[in-house]
Amino acid sequence: MKHRPSPNDEHRDGAKRGSRSARSNVDAPRGALASRGVRPKKALGQNFLTDPSICGRIADAANASGGTVLEIGPGAGAITRPLLERAHHVVAIERDRDLVTLLESELAQEIEAGRLRLVSGDASEVEWLELFAGQPRPHVVAGNLPYLLTGRFLELATVGADAIDRVVFMVQLEVAERLLARPGTSAYGALTVFVRAAFEVSKVMVVRAGAFFPRPEVDSCVVVLAPLRPRRAVEDAAFRGAVRAAFGTRRKTLRNAWRGLLDLDDDAIAEAAKSVGIDLGARGETLDVDAFARFAQALRERTGVAAPTSS
Repeated sequence: MKHRPSPNDEHRDGAKRGSRSARSNVDAPRGALASRGVRPKKALGQNFLTDPSICGRIADAANASGGTVLEIGPGAGAITRPLLERAHHVVAIERDRDLVTLLESELAQEIEAGRLRLVSGDASEVEWLELFAGQPRPHVVAGNLPYLLTGRFLELATVGADAIDRVVFMVQLEVAERLLARPGTSAYGALTVFVRAAFEVSKVMVVRAGAFFPRPEVDSCVVVLAPLRPRRAVEDAAFRGAVRAAFGTRRKTLRNAWRGLLDLDDDAIAEAAKSVGIDLGARGETLDVDAFARFAQALRERTGVAAPTSS
């Protein structure tokens, strides 16, 4: 007699198939690399995200339905695929020629259809905003950032914030904590101030090291940067100088840290600080972004230099 599977048998078989399918999805980037003899390059800081559910959540956070996503470092395409399912158009910048070749093969149909454009180059040197030209909004920048270049990519995002609608970055957990830090805490610093002058920062999720291949030594975090309109502060010489000097030596009081700032004498610095309610006996880590912005404006008034207009 032919055995008819019971509901319990079907459940067990389905669980096995689901387990095999999940394992297959998780191993997809590793398998795609191995099949072409491509190995992760340590010099490029390559750690490939392998968990499909996390990739989907990153694509959801991009919130780019009907719009355009500029993806930084698509790698083997783990995040690129769910982005293509949600966005109208994706432009992916990849520095590794081996990975460009892999993506050209794996995503040939999307490239042929004009939904995906691959750019071979260093995303830290490419003009991001030009790649959005003629493409529908929202304009979103997303990517799993190599740890060594995180600062550079955050700087580029900050510079272009007025023309970008959203940024979704996977960064080292420690960096995320700095971006989200409050004044007066050890994590609060110049990076916090510069990024929060242009963006509202929120955390999507923490991603443990085991979700990557090869496994990094630290955990990561997905953050969303929502551009502020207008910015809290305009980044010019007055603002940058005040922030960098304030955090250059954290134990210094502002009186000592700001001495000689913009070639102003002590009296002019004291007058500027007093006019915006800043105590020069305090330390830089106690000031919020708005306080730095007010002080920078007071400096401009004393140097006769107007703040640049945002684009």
